[in-house]
Amino acid sequence: MNNSVTSPNDTKIVNLALPKTPLVTIVIPTYNHGQFIGEAIESIFAQDYKNYEIVIIDDGSLDNTEEVVSNYEGIKYLKQKNQGLSASRNIGLQNSKGEYITFLDADDVLQPNAITTNVQHFTKNKNCAFVSGNHKRIAVDGREIAPPQISYISSNHYEAFLKGNYIGMHGTVMYNKKILLEEGGFNTNLAVCEDYDLYLRLSRKHKIFSHQQIIASYRQHDNNMSSNVSLMLKHALAVLKAQLPHVREKPELVKAYQNGVKGWKEYYTRQFIKEVKKKKNIWKPMKGSERLFLLKLMTLPYLTFKFKFISKKMIKPSLKKYLLVSRLAKYKKNFKPAVGKIKWGDLRRTIPISRLYGYDRGGPIDRYYIENFLSKHSHVIRGRVLEIGDNEYTIRFGKKNVVKSDVLHLHAENPKATFVGDLSNADHIPSEIFDCIVLTQTLHLIYDYKKALRTCYRILKPGGTILLTVPGIVQIEKGEWGKYWLWSFTNISMNLIFKETFPHSELEVEEYGNVLSATGLLQGIGVNEVTNQELDENDPLYQVVISVKATK
Repeated sequence: MNNSVTSPNDTKIVNLALPKTPLVTIVIPTYNHGQFIGEAIESIFAQDYKNYEIVIIDDGSLDNTEEVVSNYEGIKYLKQKNQGLSASRNIGLQNSKGEYITFLDADDVLQPNAITTNVQHFTKNKNCAFVSGNHKRIAVDGREIAPPQISYISSNHYEAFLKGNYIGMHGTVMYNKKILLEEGGFNTNLAVCEDYDLYLRLSRKHKIFSHQQIIASYRQHDNNMSSNVSLMLKHALAVLKAQLPHVREKPELVKAYQNGVKGWKEYYTRQFIKEVKKKKNIWKPMKGSERLFLLKLMTLPYLTFKFKFISKKMIKPSLKKYLLVSRLAKYKKNFKPAVGKIKWGDLRRTIPISRLYGYDRGGPIDRYYIENFLSKHSHVIRGRVLEIGDNEYTIRFGKKNVVKSDVLHLHAENPKATFVGDLSNADHIPSEIFDCIVLTQTLHLIYDYKKALRTCYRILKPGGTILLTVPGIVQIEKGEWGKYWLWSFTNISMNLIFKETFPHSELEVEEYGNVLSATGLLQGIGVNEVTNQELDENDPLYQVVISVKATK
């Protein structure tokens, strides 16, 4: 095997021989990229590093992707119903065998030295969560578009990511699979910017290494998700906002965060201007809400200055109108349309937009509240932990603090079940053996829910904690669990129930939701279709989810 790589200036750099050649998995998620995926596969076959495997996750392609892949041997090919990019990458991660893993988009290609280069850097930086290099940009036909811009960060990677995504192309990244699994992989609630979210999460807690060598080519075409300015800006700012709790106490990180917000706004303002220059009608097809979002979030003085070159007739009236709407936005909460003047739009319907709780539109709204609650109290998910149904949340939020993970399930055929039975009839579970119980969205399915909670109290160790969520305003399940759906709860009812079933315990009961999130959940709207700011506003009259933290 050739253990040399080529630097951006074409000077040959001889590296030390690798002490071993660990298996590397290349995951290619794809959706309707049959015209490009062959080049992606061939770029892997051309690697000078030979100890690799290829896993392709076809996310429900409707083109000739499967036919193209069938021409190549030795590839693990998995096809599924469309679930989105993050879910596809996570499935690829779960089906990988490599010590290291790279995610290559189906329309991009690797340089012949890509795997060798990143493995060598991992060899010298063993405890890193990931290493990343640089890339060049190519056109649809493979021509190089412009000289590559080399980025390199030597330290303070988390601070650098707060300022912006210096990586730019996901295919240049190689992950330590073990750490990636421990951190829960990609956030499936994000339609885009899921890689940026992961970089922030990993760099905040782990060592990162960046190098200057070019190891991949990023293909530019009209179907790139990054060309959707409104979508990208919205998610970039949301991902950055999720880091606020971790930066508030550190002035240097607060400054980096502020620079990041400003940087993303200015970057996508420039991108928007470029798109307008290329096709003047970009503004016209946008919905009013999209226009308002862009105008509110972009750097308006810069935007207004740059609009000089655009037809006044096309932009100025809209700009004036939406700036006026923006000024009035703060009054929107208290605004009441006159009788008969309500604009129902998409909501004037007796059948919901989706009956799948939003799983088919980016994820359920109530999961946002549930997962934020578990994340907030993740420090108590430790020791021996019991979860109902499966142990996804135990592993995701407990991580290294979990010594033993148990699962209680109604059915013995469930392979994850370590205890079988009904929580309200569970005398076979020994007393005082668990440090934590994770009980999310289950209590409403149990007829004698008080007895179930007394069981939880009995099997918890002294000092052990139950983290519980129950539904308030929600659609009733139409499938398997519909026949068990018995109750809904409120903050007051949960306070009374726990004071009775968890005597002398430390008790925290909270409610989450507002009229918008309740409406969205009932309609089956996806969590990515509303903003975190809208979800975080709490109105106790519209309780979507109620959470309980009780320590015995």
